[in-house]
This record gives sequence, structure tokens and C-alpha cells, in this order.
Amino acid sequence: MKRILISLCMMAVTAFAAGAQAQSRSPVSDVEAMREMMRGFNPRGQAGLSRLVQDEAQQFCSDPGWRRNKARIAAIEKQQLAAVKYPADGKLMGNWQAGERVAQSGAGKQFSDNPSQPSGANCYACHQLSPQELSYGTIGPSLRNFGKTRGTSEAIQRYAYAKIYNARAYSVCSNMPRFGHSEILTEQQIKDVVALLLDPNSPVNK
Repeated sequence: MKRILISLCMMAVTAFAAGAQAQSRSPVSDVEAMREMMRGFNPRGQAGLSRLVQDEAQQFCSDPGWRRNKARIAAIEKQQLAAVKYPADGKLMGNWQAGERVAQSGAGKQFSDNPSQPSGANCYACHQLSPQELSYGTIGPSLRNFGKTRGTSEAIQRYAYAKIYNARAYSVCSNMPRFGHSEILTEQQIKDVVALLLDPNSPVNK
């Protein structure tokens, strides 16, 4: 019994010393962290190391206290919205059937994907859309009856297009991919997804 108590005491002292040593270490700088990340990842196909480099909005959202900086949140959202590129032809809605195919597809941007082929949005991974789809994620809100409840006014079309193009324009640290900003979807694909959300004939609104 005495040996057991001695062993437990030694283990406690060792753990305390290790904890004290860890606390005495200097915090890792952003430069050092980025250097280690660059060392730990290898580019493969279209998945290059440039994806590890954060832009201003991503850097802001990496700060644990970002929610407290209301002024900065508003400034970044305004900046992100101003950078949205709306279609030159002024048409914001495409074909909802094509939009459904984009929503169902999870292909694109992975190292094993063919970069010459169009990417999908994989919308069902995070949202409920069509009632016929039984498997969908719940990270994002349900989009059932999106157009049915909001209508199809130009303002709603512009909102839906911008939200898909760059969700951070409305929610600075949104988990939603910036499909247009990051060139994941083409302009036409975004139009088609807008139609999927708003067209009265779309299954989303049935």
C-alpha cells in the first residue's frame, strides 16, 4: 500500500511539473503556426497550399472574441457585400431543375476531382430543401418554402444571389461556403440555385 501511495505522489508531482512547464512556454505566434501548417500539408492536384492562407474575414473569425467587436463585424460584412459580383445581364434566376442538380452534387475542389468539371454546392449536406429528399443536414436552417414565404421580388432575388455568392456579407463568420467569392460555383450555377429557392414550380416551394 505504501508503494502505491508513493507512486501516486510521484505521478502527481510529475504531472504538476509538466503543467507548469507548459504554462511557462511562450505562446505560438501566427507566423510560427502558419509555418508549421505549411510544413504539415502537401499540395495535391488542385488542393494547393494557398488554401491555408486566411483573408481578412477569416483571420477575424479565428479570434475567439470576435463576437464582441460589433463595429468590426459591421465593417467586414459591408465590405464583403460590396464585393459581390451580380450578373451583368441583370438576371438573377436561372433554371430550378439545374439548380437541384447543383444542390445534390458534392463534387468539386477536392484533390481527386477534375478541375475542368463543374463543382456542386452540396446544399443538402447542411439544409433541408425539397421534401422528396429524406437525407439532409441541419447545420444550416431549413430552406423549405423559401420562395413561398418570401416571394420573388427583385430584393429577395438579390439577397438570395448575394447570400449564395458570399454568405459572410450577411453573417461575418458564417459556416456556409462563399460559393461565388471562392469561385466554387459559376454565375449560372448560382442563378440556378436561386431559382431552386424561389421558383414557384420548384419542389422547395411545393
